Amino acid sequence: MKSAAEAKLQPIERSSIAPSPARIWTELSILFRIQFAIIRDTWVWVVLMATMFPLTTLLFMRFFIENPTKEAMIQIIAGNMIFGLLVMGLNAMAQEISWQKHDGHFTFYASLPIAKLNFVIAILLRGLMSTVPSFVLLALFGQWMYDIQFHFSWALPLVAILALASVVGIGVCMGFWSPNHQLTNMLAQALMMLITFLSPVMVSIDQLPLPIQWISYLLPTTYAAEALRGSMLIGWTHDVMINCIVLLGFAVVSISATLKLANWRISK
Repeated sequence: MKSAAEAKLQPIERSSIAPSPARIWTELSILFRIQFAIIRDTWVWVVLMATMFPLTTLLFMRFFIENPTKEAMIQIIAGNMIFGLLVMGLNAMAQEISWQKHDGHFTFYASLPIAKLNFVIAILLRGLMSTVPSFVLLALFGQWMYDIQFHFSWALPLVAILALASVVGIGVCMGFWSPNHQLTNMLAQALMMLITFLSPVMVSIDQLPLPIQWISYLLPTTYAAEALRGSMLIGWTHDVMINCIVLLGFAVVSISATLKLANWRISK
């Protein structure tokens, strides 16, 4: 027979196992504000890091290519937007999370009564916050430098969110997987360059050799670049929808892998 004290403890134990929607929202809002505070304190460096290299490439290609067609201009702009996304969403996020993990920052979160899923979602939102400014700035500079006008429709923000989520998810997953910071640093930079040059980010897919075309179909940037070009040129089309579905699949897989690999501590 249970004592009165044990009977009083039962509701508390059940509530900790199955958190209510209100508790989930409270956890998410607090964790999001923590991540937002980090971005707010370093936003200047975040924007500079994410924008400098793609913007320089955009300027160089503006003077290097003579009389480009509208399709070619859209391809150049979309390619540099994706490159800026790789710089921050994959490379910087993987290194930042790896550094925090091996410096013991996650031990603090392990001591809190929070769900791992909420913590991973907050980290993903931070990755999105750090990539959105460069994404928007490069689009605005691209329009101004090449004197063109994008086709604005509801498809463009949807494609942008899915492209951001698919790449940021890989960076976050790599950071949590990190066996040591040096390896993560090397792999993140190598993967960023491989994804850039093994997928049709800067060129169309038919300009790549056939073996590289096959590899490119395994990379999310292929579908992100195709979806961006289609939405900027025409709007929502059947091809854009197919690319969006694939990007959603990449995002779901990377988030699921992150949940499996995310350890609060370096070793269990």
